[in-house]
Amino acid sequence: MVSRTSDRLPVYDYRQGDGPVLVFLHYWGGSARTWQPVLDRLPGRAALTVDLRGWGRSRELPGPYTLEQFAHDTAAVVADAGVTDYLLVGHSMGGKVAQLAASARPDGLAGLVLVAPGPAKPAATVTPEYREGLAHAYDSDESTAAARDAVLTATALSDETKAQIVADSRACGEEARLEWPLHGIAEDITSAARGIDVPVLVVAGEHDRVEPAGVLRDNLLPYLARARMTVLPRSGHLLPLEAPDELAQLLEDGWHRRPHGPALSGGAGIRGERR
Repeated sequence: MVSRTSDRLPVYDYRQGDGPVLVFLHYWGGSARTWQPVLDRLPGRAALTVDLRGWGRSRELPGPYTLEQFAHDTAAVVADAGVTDYLLVGHSMGGKVAQLAASARPDGLAGLVLVAPGPAKPAATVTPEYREGLAHAYDSDESTAAARDAVLTATALSDETKAQIVADSRACGEEARLEWPLHGIAEDITSAARGIDVPVLVVAGEHDRVEPAGVLRDNLLPYLARARMTVLPRSGHLLPLEAPDELAQLLEDGWHRRPHGPALSGGAGIRGERR
């Protein structure tokens, strides 16, 4: 794994291997290392993980910290790494970024995996009051731990992983931390989503309180031309940390190469449905 840094691009880690390259985008509060449990289960697979602008090792990069800037950064990082055949894998906020990046129809993009993504159409529950409350979720270590345990997760995690969630959620600039809850989460990108022309796999957690499967079914799938959805049982919102085995299995299934879009019946305990 080689780390790349510059004064204009987010920090990213690039692991060469078998392709297409998996390009991972993290959630609001995450970092490149959020995906490590999935990467550990994909030995030999080419992968690129990013600390998005304003977060983690990219904390000092100047804004803006908008979804559009993140999408531009994603394209720039892919080009900088010399990647020409890849899948975008975006989690939560990173899933909404991935939709915007894919809507530009970049050369080399083979498919899109949206893991508990922010939907193209904001849910009715995303009110100004909700957004204001969300903006304070990471105000302190204590509030972050409370959000982790009461909202973000539905399965038991190791103490090390729980500490990582708190540390990553707090490792950001204030402007970057506030952009998603106050603006990005409420942005309607349905027009962009309609422009995505690659196969899309939407992955939901059965007990996700942040982006429930029903919301993704109603507020995302109708805007994707070539999408299917699968629900991982027992999991909450932090699927890369709660269900890395299942996610790794889905990424290895080769669904994007199949003529009729992603297959969802690849493993035990995974529920699938066609759009």
